[in-house]
Amino acid sequence: MNASLSTKYIDIQGVAQTFPTKKGPFCALQNINLTVARGEFVALIGHSGCGKSTLLNLMAGLTLPTQGVLLCANREIAGPGPERAVVFQNHSLLPWLSCFENVYLAVERVFAATENKAQLRARTDAALAMVGLGAAAQKRPGEISGGMKQRVGIARALAMEPKVLLLDEPFGALDALTRAKLQDELLQIVAKTHSTVVMVTHDVDEAVLLSDKIVMLSNGPAATIGELLAVDLPRPRDRVALADSAPYQRYRKAVMDFLYTRQTHVEKTA
Repeated sequence: MNASLSTKYIDIQGVAQTFPTKKGPFCALQNINLTVARGEFVALIGHSGCGKSTLLNLMAGLTLPTQGVLLCANREIAGPGPERAVVFQNHSLLPWLSCFENVYLAVERVFAATENKAQLRARTDAALAMVGLGAAAQKRPGEISGGMKQRVGIARALAMEPKVLLLDEPFGALDALTRAKLQDELLQIVAKTHSTVVMVTHDVDEAVLLSDKIVMLSNGPAATIGELLAVDLPRPRDRVALADSAPYQRYRKAVMDFLYTRQTHVEKTA
């Protein structure tokens, strides 16, 4: 991990989340304590139903915790804000707008009060260029591939110049080759922007390849953090070189052991 990272950019203290249901209260998360450093890339991993997306939504301010507090840059997260941008698995593009227009809407929302239209257009062009979509700027979502749609979603998030990028399985619906290409591109983008990133994933290799820290959540309900794994692999990272790397394989085995040995055992004895 980069030694220059500050220790507490996102600070989650004693967080729990309970939802009302027809059968009574459902405790999704309990006793979540986690810090994310400025510029750190953190992956949240665990079995389905362990509350990964719930925790990400709390960081985004899309929901508020039943208990505890979440801080970003020492300010309480009390709702959504432009300093925290979210990219979902569903790209959520407006189909009647071009790629440029989809990104421009977000840029306008954040910067219209302080910048003129030429500056807003320049920001939009720069974001699309960063994800390799300058040539597709005038195409509509129905005219581009699934991987390109996700690039637009990432461009839209980056164009807001967020301090924190929150990713909810952004590559989960893509084929393996497209997924690998976008993972590599994300590594390059984060190296350029120095963004703080928290990403939900089900993919062990994705977590190890991308992350500085992997947060492994126990099985739900009432999920909590079962283990934290610091991933001390040098950057920039090359997936081909890492495939035969002993440290990479050790990290991968540690995550697999947590998910498929200890957590499977917990499920059977619960």
